[in-house]
Amino acid sequence: MSELLKVPTMAEYMAQGKQPEVLFWVGCAGSFDDRAKKITKAFVKLLNKANVEFAVLGTEESCTGDPAKRAGNEFLFQMQAVTNIEVLNAYEVKKIVTACPHCFNTIKNEYPELGGNYEVMHHTQFLKTLLDEGRLSIEGGKYKGKRITFHDPCYLGRANNVYEAPRELIQKLEAELVEMKNCRRNGLCCGAGGAQMFKEPEKGDKDVNVERTEQALDVKPEIIAAGCPFCNTMMTDGVKAKEKESDVQVMDVAELIANAQDL
Repeated sequence: MSELLKVPTMAEYMAQGKQPEVLFWVGCAGSFDDRAKKITKAFVKLLNKANVEFAVLGTEESCTGDPAKRAGNEFLFQMQAVTNIEVLNAYEVKKIVTACPHCFNTIKNEYPELGGNYEVMHHTQFLKTLLDEGRLSIEGGKYKGKRITFHDPCYLGRANNVYEAPRELIQKLEAELVEMKNCRRNGLCCGAGGAQMFKEPEKGDKDVNVERTEQALDVKPEIIAAGCPFCNTMMTDGVKAKEKESDVQVMDVAELIANAQDL
């Protein structure tokens, strides 16, 4: 990457006696997974373009504890959560945005009872807010007229009833939004939820991500849009399993917008 990305930390803001508008919670996938790092970079470029004053925790950010909790280790979850809450509260964080629905759901719904109360937004919601306020504009550009289907992440859709924000962003690209057989409230899991991301599937007739990818391919999209790093991995693997990687791309909504802006 030629140009340097501007990503300040909360510690830097604190040193200047300032508060950012929003804390960007990067999450484990967005920090360490090579594919998800591209989503992180795309979102940061959009934040910079919209002149949003944001900060990250950097090395002070730890896993939210979602995989531990879903795998049944409540003790480990509470240890991870309380550590994060202490850091967030010390910085007096009020508003958090994240590109991971698992982080989003955990911080929004499970941190309050442990003393962590914040306004939490998924990155598609935050981008839509920036659009509505005129701080960010979207031109269709290279995605105008392209067939795009959106895969609803479980922890964004069914768990938190966020269906419209990602779709409105895709429509703003002047793309043709096509819906899969199972979408919105009836969406099908990509197969990675509940800490399944980190283990091999049990024996069966077909992997969940292949089943879901088949539903996506049925509507003949040029792009499968995702809003979750785990879903992105599973749908990408599904496309590879179907040997369609030369025909169909799997892209995060933030990447679509950043690419349309040539950022």
